[in-house]
Amino acid sequence: MAQNPPDDPRIRELRAMREKARQGGGADRIAKQHQKGKLTARERIELLLDPGTFNEQEAYITHQGDELGVNTERYLGDGVITGYGQIDGRLVYVYAQDFTIYGGTLGEMQSRKICRVMDLALRNGAPIIGLIDSGGARIQEGVKSLGAYAEIFRRNAQYSGVIPQISVMLGPCAGGAAYSPALTDLIIMVERNSYMFLTGPEVIKAVTGEIIDPESLGGSDIHMSVSGTAHLSAPDEQSALALCRRALAYFPSNNIENPPYQNPQDDVLRMDDSLNNIIPLDPNIPYEMQDVIQTIVDQGTFLEIQPHWAENAIIGFARMGGHSVGIVAQHPSVMAGVIDIDASDKIARFVRTCDCFNIPLITLVDSPGFLPGISQEHGGIIRHGAKILYAYSEATVPKISVIIRKGYGGAYVVMSSKYLGTDINFAWPSAEIAVMGAEGAVNIVYRKQIESAPDPAAERARLAQEYRQKFNNPYYAASAGYIDEIIEPRETRLKLIAALAALRDKYSPAPPRKHGNIPV
Repeated sequence: MAQNPPDDPRIRELRAMREKARQGGGADRIAKQHQKGKLTARERIELLLDPGTFNEQEAYITHQGDELGVNTERYLGDGVITGYGQIDGRLVYVYAQDFTIYGGTLGEMQSRKICRVMDLALRNGAPIIGLIDSGGARIQEGVKSLGAYAEIFRRNAQYSGVIPQISVMLGPCAGGAAYSPALTDLIIMVERNSYMFLTGPEVIKAVTGEIIDPESLGGSDIHMSVSGTAHLSAPDEQSALALCRRALAYFPSNNIENPPYQNPQDDVLRMDDSLNNIIPLDPNIPYEMQDVIQTIVDQGTFLEIQPHWAENAIIGFARMGGHSVGIVAQHPSVMAGVIDIDASDKIARFVRTCDCFNIPLITLVDSPGFLPGISQEHGGIIRHGAKILYAYSEATVPKISVIIRKGYGGAYVVMSSKYLGTDINFAWPSAEIAVMGAEGAVNIVYRKQIESAPDPAAERARLAQEYRQKFNNPYYAASAGYIDEIIEPRETRLKLIAALAALRDKYSPAPPRKHGNIPV
């Protein structure tokens, strides 16, 4: 609706100031942003939030000092837009760095704005979402810009596990600035248009002589598949912002609330006979764990996290009967589902994220053990594997495990085994729970008997079959109380939803302490 020109000059001035603030760094710089295929900060906020719900704060702040005297103009907002709005009708706080003003660089006043909106998010128990597009610290403000970053980092750490924090990387994030996203719960990157690194290509070339471009150094492909820093990626900004909305739907607004419930579009009593035939009779033949997950969760709700890093482990959010759950599983088609250093870190961080925000954990177990090798031992597989133990033992949310096939040795113990405090433990008839596989066990226990046999190979095969029949089945473990129920695979969805309902009011307070000391 067109506005009539006001008679009051003060109203005219207000409208002019509002329009000036909306223009950011000016029409030319907005055009340059668009030419790069990038949206402006305000356009991003409009896409992220429910239409018409954004309320801006501190739009007229400007930078207060310039010792170098290089800033000839003060821009309203000082390179960041902050405020609050709604996503799916839920309150969220947001800040969006504006690259059209000083390249989105962070100085004292921009930091104050970001810290202010973070504080409000905490006080009101609402998520905080950062839309990152910045050249880093504002050099012309000197040490003030470094202190400004420290104020943000401190809040990222102190508010961790209290309110969800999500970083959407929509451009560069260089230098110490990258530590803020790294402290948040989820990092979403835009492919070929966002990157993170501590030292850029030019500095690396000067110091080490290595030559590399920004994308190969810290683009989304690197952080999604090599470093494990990012959690999700999207081909463009619109998709990244939509992905942020989707991911947030699995989180509560704070650590006191439960995750939001959505009316299920899938039959909670559904059983799928295809699961009864999904596990090969030969334990050495792989299968697709993704098919198991997609079959048992509410259809279309599985959101895999870090899908291209440590692919021998699978983590992600889903819904079961409309309720948010966290899924942890091994991937038998990748490295036979063994647990290595990266998989340990991936699983442990996800388990702790779910525990922070009251998201029940469902663990699907099929792992022959931890990855052996000199590089793994020297790289600290003991320390990294202990992170999984710590995370599951510490978690007080409802925990349910399903042993699909192999649960050998330490891999069985760390993956939400019963005596780590898991509430309900199911097993499929294909489950093999033992210290190790049958062949490895008989080679150790019956080594002399096998060597002295007329036909060592035949004797080894016979003993392995006996061992397998006695130990590598769920009934032996169930007889000792390690399994609560052996179920048909087709019943898994039904059993899990019933178990989640039974555990919904679980109360398991942690012992009083300042905090634990997880191996890092």
